[in-house]
Amino acid sequence: MKKAFFGSVIGTIIATSAMSSSAFAQEHLLDEVRIGVSGSIQAKSTFEPGAFPSATVFFDPFDQRHAQSFLDHMLRPRVHLGAIVSTAGEASQVYAGFTWTAPLTDKFFIDLGFGGAINNVDDDNDGPQVGCSVLFHESAALGYNITENWRVLATIEHSSNADLCDDNDGLSYAGISVGYKF
Repeated sequence: MKKAFFGSVIGTIIATSAMSSSAFAQEHLLDEVRIGVSGSIQAKSTFEPGAFPSATVFFDPFDQRHAQSFLDHMLRPRVHLGAIVSTAGEASQVYAGFTWTAPLTDKFFIDLGFGGAINNVDDDNDGPQVGCSVLFHESAALGYNITENWRVLATIEHSSNADLCDDNDGLSYAGISVGYKF
């Protein structure tokens, strides 16, 4: 049932972004949609098999699009909402938070994200023991703007409870994603 829930969340994210009106996108509240796939980079004892498809939508309520300086970019984070689903029945999660994006050159940029996640990990499984259903979620990415709208990113993500619960193996992934910026 939990797998179906997380699959539904990804479907909803994709459907919402696909059905967004052009007026909504033109206002730049809906700023970007990303689809990706990653793999576990956990240690051998907590490694999770399979692929982990993901979908993330980014909103720009602070008008990060028009930031000029590096400090201006840092003061205007985007809001993100996403999900990552295990194809092997392991850890899936829904996450939300803030993403700070800063250009390195005209083509390259970095993303740093922080927020929270809710996962479906049962601590009786053979994989990671995360101790809590609610975790902190951090991410980083190095991106390349292919065109004004299309971009590709190398990503890394980590979720853990910061030792607020008994177990804290965490969930760590590395992957690639493609984004469409409105």
